Amino acid sequence: MALTEELLGFTIWYVVGGLLLVVMALSGTLLKRLPLTTALLYLLVGVALGPWGAGLIRLHPIRYSALFERVTEFTVIVSLFTAGLKLRLPLSDRGWWLPVRLASVSMMITVALIAAVGVLLAGLPLGAAVLLGAILAPTDPVLASDVQVAHPTDRDRLRFGLTGEAGLNDGTAFPFVLLGLGLLGLHDLGTLGWKWLAVDVAWSIAGGLAVGLAAGTVVARLVLYLRRTYKEAVGLDEFLSLGLLAFAYGVAILLHTYGFLAAFAAGVALRRVESGHSGGDAPPDVTDAAATAEGGAEIATDAGSAPAYMAKAVLGFNEQLERLCEVGIVLLIGGSLTAALLPRDTLWFVPLLFLVVRPLAVMVGLVGSTSNAAQRGLISWFGVRGVGSIYYLAYALQHGAEGHVAERLAGLTFATITASVVLHGVSVTPLMKWYGKTSPAQA
Repeated sequence: MALTEELLGFTIWYVVGGLLLVVMALSGTLLKRLPLTTALLYLLVGVALGPWGAGLIRLHPIRYSALFERVTEFTVIVSLFTAGLKLRLPLSDRGWWLPVRLASVSMMITVALIAAVGVLLAGLPLGAAVLLGAILAPTDPVLASDVQVAHPTDRDRLRFGLTGEAGLNDGTAFPFVLLGLGLLGLHDLGTLGWKWLAVDVAWSIAGGLAVGLAAGTVVARLVLYLRRTYKEAVGLDEFLSLGLLAFAYGVAILLHTYGFLAAFAAGVALRRVESGHSGGDAPPDVTDAAATAEGGAEIATDAGSAPAYMAKAVLGFNEQLERLCEVGIVLLIGGSLTAALLPRDTLWFVPLLFLVVRPLAVMVGLVGSTSNAAQRGLISWFGVRGVGSIYYLAYALQHGAEGHVAERLAGLTFATITASVVLHGVSVTPLMKWYGKTSPAQA
């Protein structure tokens, strides 16, 4: 069969993609011992495939903003749902105050500080500066997996705080994206901002959380009822995961609320149903069965083990899907990098964001919290930027941001994400090892 240029391109992608996945699978254990993350390796491969390398990827984020928006949208909602599934702490527990404060107080301070920097130092108009703050304020649930909770019963304040923050602030940043667009004349804020406050802030945040909690609770209880009572709805937990995720997200969007918050809340709700039925840690045989699919039907329908089996199976599938999404997205980031996307002013902007803005926002947001100095310091450093920021950038571009503003936003965003992947990637292993030795997990 003769290979056309287009077919040859697809064939090369099969070879490159397959080889990369095989290598990552075979070297997974080794990589865990190295002072870097898999995201950093994917980024390097992406650069090698992009304009600075083989030229197989040529996707400028402004020209292909629609593609970036959809691909990152799916990746983020998968990661947010997964993050929610990992958090087993009761909603009434005071431990939730840490991520809530990070995703609200600290995030608003971050937006304000970045906006001030954008206006005073980067020469951006106020609307574009606020938009930049909203794009870069949320931390990432995809690339920050190495500092998230190790298992659903992990209550360490550092890991729980970073996981919960990443799950929440991809939704709580949305009002500020809309505020920035409004200040640029691209979104209706209402007279004196009443519509923004009433709809974009109050209704959309509360509604998104409510939709996710309701959907996750109803679906989880229905599945358990069918399995325990009628021995039905057994297997295909992958369909359950994707179905619940898509349903919660879609309903939230139709109701003009934030789907990101709904996805996270749906995961939290499913975990709450599980913990409400099974109490403490899942029995070892349930964990093993869910992981290996052995003895599935009997354990999946048993009154005592069904909840833990369901949660474990759904979480396992979502974690694998999240890893696959991470490969694709980070390859696109690396393959999109050009000199134009790494402007010179990032030489001062990125250090200012990582070493001044983020630490200041965290320290103020956590005043009076029970976290210790080591935890606050590491939370300040591990404000990983990634896929969520690219989604918000693409969303802004699709909703009218253009010209010089679009170029500045794209350059600062991609440069910040690239720096985050590199700096956080090489520091996460030694810092988390140090933390594990000096600061035992705290509930």
